[in-house]
Amino acid sequence: MKVPYSWLTSYCDPGLSAEEVGETLSMHSIELERISHVGAPSSEGFVVGRVLSAEPHPNADRLRVCEVETGEGARTIVCGASNVAAGQTVAVVTPGARMPGGEKLKRAKLRGVESDGMILSEQELGIGDDHEGIMVLDPGPEPGTPLAEVLAVAEPVIELEPTSNRVDCFGVYGVARELHAVTAAELAPPPWDGDAEATGEGTVDDYASVTVEVPKLCPRFSARVFTEVEIGPSPPWLKSRLTAAGMRPINNVVDITNYVMLMTAQPLHAFDLDEVRGGGIIVRTAREGETMTTLDGTERSFDADTVLVCDRDGPTGIAGIMGGLVSEVSESTTRVLLEVATWNGVNILRTSRKLGLRTDASNRNEKQLHPELALRAQRIASRLLVELCGARMVPGTIDAAAEIPGPRRVRLRGGRAERLLGLAIPFADQVAYLRRLDFEVEPDGDDLEATGPFHRHYDVTREADLIEEVGRIHGYAEHLPATLPAATARGGRLSREQHLRRRAEDLARDLGFDGIVTLSLTDPGQPGRLRIGDDDPRAATIRISNPLSIDHSALRTTLLGGLLDVARYNLAHGARRVALYESGRACLREGEPLGEGTLGGSFAGLRPAPAFEPWRLACLASGPLPGAGWRGEAAEPDFYSLKGALEGVAAGLGCAVEVVPGGQPFLSPGRAGRVLVDGAEAGWVGEIHPLVCRAWDLDSAAAFEIDLAPVVEASRSGSEQYEDVISFPAVEQDIAVVVADEVEAAQIRALVAEAGGELLRSIAVFDLYRGEQVGEGRKSLALRLEFRAADRTLTDEEVAAVRERIERELAERLGGSLRG
Repeated sequence: MKVPYSWLTSYCDPGLSAEEVGETLSMHSIELERISHVGAPSSEGFVVGRVLSAEPHPNADRLRVCEVETGEGARTIVCGASNVAAGQTVAVVTPGARMPGGEKLKRAKLRGVESDGMILSEQELGIGDDHEGIMVLDPGPEPGTPLAEVLAVAEPVIELEPTSNRVDCFGVYGVARELHAVTAAELAPPPWDGDAEATGEGTVDDYASVTVEVPKLCPRFSARVFTEVEIGPSPPWLKSRLTAAGMRPINNVVDITNYVMLMTAQPLHAFDLDEVRGGGIIVRTAREGETMTTLDGTERSFDADTVLVCDRDGPTGIAGIMGGLVSEVSESTTRVLLEVATWNGVNILRTSRKLGLRTDASNRNEKQLHPELALRAQRIASRLLVELCGARMVPGTIDAAAEIPGPRRVRLRGGRAERLLGLAIPFADQVAYLRRLDFEVEPDGDDLEATGPFHRHYDVTREADLIEEVGRIHGYAEHLPATLPAATARGGRLSREQHLRRRAEDLARDLGFDGIVTLSLTDPGQPGRLRIGDDDPRAATIRISNPLSIDHSALRTTLLGGLLDVARYNLAHGARRVALYESGRACLREGEPLGEGTLGGSFAGLRPAPAFEPWRLACLASGPLPGAGWRGEAAEPDFYSLKGALEGVAAGLGCAVEVVPGGQPFLSPGRAGRVLVDGAEAGWVGEIHPLVCRAWDLDSAAAFEIDLAPVVEASRSGSEQYEDVISFPAVEQDIAVVVADEVEAAQIRALVAEAGGELLRSIAVFDLYRGEQVGEGRKSLALRLEFRAADRTLTDEEVAAVRERIERELAERLGGSLRG
């Protein structure tokens, strides 16, 4: 919203500079974007002059030698305009002044005659396109009067960004009202006070009619008729204000509609009445595919939701957005139908977006104007059409109006403002602030009743809104004390779930994985690329209704896809290896949350239920892995390396996990396992299937993904038991256990730990052998055992007894033996 400084201060002048006005508004009402300037760098040297004589140049046919009075005596000015004549009041710039383009004007000798200044055209002053003739001012100002008192020569422009609820501030008078409310400077009477005199023949119904078929989309349609309209250029003062506000002058009728819109925030539209077939205006919705050429010369097609202004032959304008070319006001226009209407703001916004057509009118109409504002604009525009166009207004106004909302009354209770703002504002000041904003205020004891003006009808609807008005006009920055929030006896802290979730992330990082954050939105085809079957709940992605793109239109059901995307990107850009983790939510249509809060969800026992979002931790590695903490130096990631990482995370959380055989569609058969926590399925671990790796351009990869809810439930974190450091030496022995091939290593570890009792402190599996020495169908598993006692050094006899017990249990329960 561009607000010319001189226009604003003509309504309310607090004696502040443009910069100070902008700062004042920004601190109380409307955000300031910038202060810009139009016209000359300075108004110095620009004055009003009177042409005393205009004689032909003795040495040039197209030049005239003029004597011009500028308040300091007559000066000779050579002028090339054909319309210069004695007696005219003109705009003059004297030598030494800087022109709008920045160049400095100097005395010049033109064909032997010295010229002491310049008589200005509109183009030279920057307020219009006319450069063939000088600009002739209205008589009145005396020669020597600073031109800035008549026209905006060097105009500061305050560029503001009103919020969408403050449609009144999209008009210059509305901004002036805000300035008046903040500074208490005098405000000029409303420009809509008073109306034009109706001197035309007949009544408005003799010339036009209005039918509104969609009153919900057009709550009010007012129309007036003007005859004997003289189309021509607008006066310089009007062109100057429009140009400074960012609008190009066109002709006096169109300029008046734009000027009133900029003044009041209420859009208007003028029709050439002779081009409105039958004089009848019909407001209706468009027929599907109906077309019209708008004023910008573009043919547009409409759907059935678009509201059109039509005559009996078809559309003449898009309601509230742009008029049609067929009824455009032109040089031949003599009769004008002036429309000022109220439209449904939501419909205007939707239509504007569908058509890709945003105008100054739609920008205001879409914010929902009150129907009463239409007649205000009618009165202002009517006066200007009579004054500037020589028009005669036909008696009467067509006013097709649905039920018009009445004034809204809001009660402000005594002391409520102080409780809400934390700031005491005297009652008398509260009343004064609201009255300056055009509210009618009636004190009622300690309370007050405020009746809102029509231009704030949809903005101020409740007590809190009144308090906001009082607070901002009083001034937050000037009066509101700067305080810190009061500290409570107990500050915020992480829940147990949040604490363990963060610990899991730290553990993954400490194991060498880099944390990533990927979008929770993915493409619907990702489950297919992961080879997830249609009967799998993870294939039933939830689609969002308004996606930015098809690649981000579905909520992820697993974190694996995002990890694979990041791995592919990094390896394609030169990384030799990647080890990644992500902690975040997946979103499933089916399942039942586990644990407290909304952490949970598991792969087991899925059944139809409302969609839920389990929190998961997933790790993935691809490319040669570093030796520290992994199987072998620079080993490729495999099932065992990721299983070790998973067990490391679980151990750090104080939770025991069990990995049992079982696959996933995206894992390699025989190189995958299901993760169990307390016997319930909580995730998976394994090597990524070669076909999935190929889909992501990876040579190989391994990963795991677990739900954190069951892990948190099973975690013993916070109940750990500590013991003194044992200072007695340990006894380490290696044994090789020979068992049948189908016996799992986990079974052997569990049985050895049970048989070893308290003296067996740790068990580590370090080798696997199959061959002739153990026989067909059997394997040898090498274990390193550590024996230690807390109160003594163990003897060989004590350790031998434990070994015998271990050997006996292996033989009896697993059919195994110790290899010599």
